[in-house]
Amino acid sequence: MKIYDISMEIHRDMQVYKNKDEKRPVIETTRDFRSSSAMESRISMDMHTGTHLDMPLHFVEGGTSIESLDLNKVVTNCRVLDFSHLNEVITAEDLKTKEFGEEKFLILKTQNSDSEEFNYNFVYLDELGAKYLKSQGIEGVGIDGLGIERAQSDYGTHKTLLESNILIIEGLRLNGISEGVYQLVALPLKIKGAEASPARVILLDYK
Repeated sequence: MKIYDISMEIHRDMQVYKNKDEKRPVIETTRDFRSSSAMESRISMDMHTGTHLDMPLHFVEGGTSIESLDLNKVVTNCRVLDFSHLNEVITAEDLKTKEFGEEKFLILKTQNSDSEEFNYNFVYLDELGAKYLKSQGIEGVGIDGLGIERAQSDYGTHKTLLESNILIIEGLRLNGISEGVYQLVALPLKIKGAEASPARVILLDYK
């Protein structure tokens, strides 16, 4: 078995959405060995920092929040689909060129994994692509951008997915990951009432 860690590392200078300083995590040492017998620290960060999981509450009023997540949906087989040849957007027509198999969780690999700098023109999934995934009975989708959509004023991609209880994982790191089937383990923090949470996400390859 091989373990692939496909999570972003959290630190002050990490990639954050639109390079906004207010979205940068702040990690503070509250005790250290200079004056204490132990080390402790505190972190302040946005729930959508780095690799994170979006729940329906993110865009659905009254939607489910992170503590109610069914872990069977994030500890499951998944299929990685390679769209790294695309420069702009993943459409329904692009998705139709791929075999989904029996997996209900899809991971979309794009050029977004190639850089640790935020790209305002990141590759995204459009609304019709999201509707196609919904029609195929997909239960979760992950992508290597810090957003699954870009410049959509009505947030059509997010709403199409989350209104159908389709989970979204954003901010994956997929360099070196080949197209194929893996076991996904994506565990967010169990924070009551939260619409999202950072997650440590790994792929297990039993081949």
